Amino acid sequence: MSSWGKGLFGKLYQVRSHLTQTQFIAYGFLGIIFTGTLLLMLPVSSRTGEVSSFVNCLFTATSASCVTGLVAYDTWTHWSLFGQLVILTMIQIGGLGFVTIGVFLSIVLRRKIGLKERGLMQESVNTLQIGGVVRLAKKIIVGTVIFEGAGAVLLSLRFIPQYGILQGAYFGIFHSISAFCNAGFDLMGCQGPYSSLVNYYNDWLVNLVVMSLIVIGGIGFIVWDDISRHHFRFQRYMLHTKLVLLTTFGLLFGCAWLFYQFESENLLVGMDTSGKILTSLFSSVTPRTAGFNTVDTGALTDASKMLTVFLMFIGGSPGSTAGGVKTTTIVVMYLHLWSSIQRTYGVNAFGRRLEEDVLKRASAIFMINLTLALGASLFIMATQRLSVMDVLFEAFSAIGTAGMTTGITRDLSMPSRLAIVFLMYCGRVGSLSFALSFTQHKKVARVQQPVGQITIG
Repeated sequence: MSSWGKGLFGKLYQVRSHLTQTQFIAYGFLGIIFTGTLLLMLPVSSRTGEVSSFVNCLFTATSASCVTGLVAYDTWTHWSLFGQLVILTMIQIGGLGFVTIGVFLSIVLRRKIGLKERGLMQESVNTLQIGGVVRLAKKIIVGTVIFEGAGAVLLSLRFIPQYGILQGAYFGIFHSISAFCNAGFDLMGCQGPYSSLVNYYNDWLVNLVVMSLIVIGGIGFIVWDDISRHHFRFQRYMLHTKLVLLTTFGLLFGCAWLFYQFESENLLVGMDTSGKILTSLFSSVTPRTAGFNTVDTGALTDASKMLTVFLMFIGGSPGSTAGGVKTTTIVVMYLHLWSSIQRTYGVNAFGRRLEEDVLKRASAIFMINLTLALGASLFIMATQRLSVMDVLFEAFSAIGTAGMTTGITRDLSMPSRLAIVFLMYCGRVGSLSFALSFTQHKKVARVQQPVGQITIG
């Protein structure tokens, strides 16, 4: 390695040694966002050769790095090829996590990976134990290349006949990475600005490939590792994997049926059976932080919008490319509720009892995300006259890094856009992690306070 490279690694090590793992990850994402902002502000990044505004570039860079999908500009019509590649790079880094990529590069360069690096990797991908994180990093990179590569090839089969070899292959690669990372950025502005995948609502190939990539990227790297070791022997899976898989597929098919019922006399009118099935399934998958849409989101019924908000708030699973409070958080909350109703000791699932700390973290994440989304909604509504449902939809889309919108993103004022930027950042880093980044160490009470009594409910 060159002396410049060694010096850079040395400086990074000195900075990291003074930060907690959570702070390093939080500040690392800030660095990626501001670097992307500066690159997007370059004249070469826009099709017109003009400098794009700082706030809109910050908004775009945050959305890409936090794999959200909310856009101030249509990606195809505004950004040049260079700008699109900057966005795509930020999507890939944001989806996998810069720590995972850094650990993999260390493996390639044959640098020693110490205990601190392993702990950082554990914090980044939210694994249950520090052992095996280096092996997991290899699996993540290899798996990503395989899934994104397969998705790019399959999507190219549809796009190459439409756009030619070079552009069709590029479209296949771009949308495969965007779907796998649950980012929601698209290049379909060539068919109409902000059109997303509306023109492919009844295309089985595009729908199935994109949905598969979204689900695979959103179930989490821990689940990948468990499935790769135990294959399809469900009984041998970890408790985490069992809960993630059951919740994921339950939400997917259950909410698809609800969308079918809610939109049967609205957006599904005039579609054939194939189109109705695909639209319902896609509308159930994409709110899980993916951000694509095959129908006009603003034209959904209020029931469908509320269901979408619910799904965006949940998001994907821990240690994945997705955002939201995560499936396991919601499951733990409901299991705790059921345990309280039954008045049983502890929270149990599949013959195992959950730790008390898990319940505390689930409650904290749930309340912090809910408070941030509602607080930002109040702020936006106080500064602009917009529909309550549209503002709530936008705020929950941002905190869940879902990237879906009813169409008000481009109408937001600068303060409102900055509020959405803050939500997207918290949603990707993790609301609890963001809160913890302001505290260096745990506060251990040497003396406990006397017990006080209050009435609940």
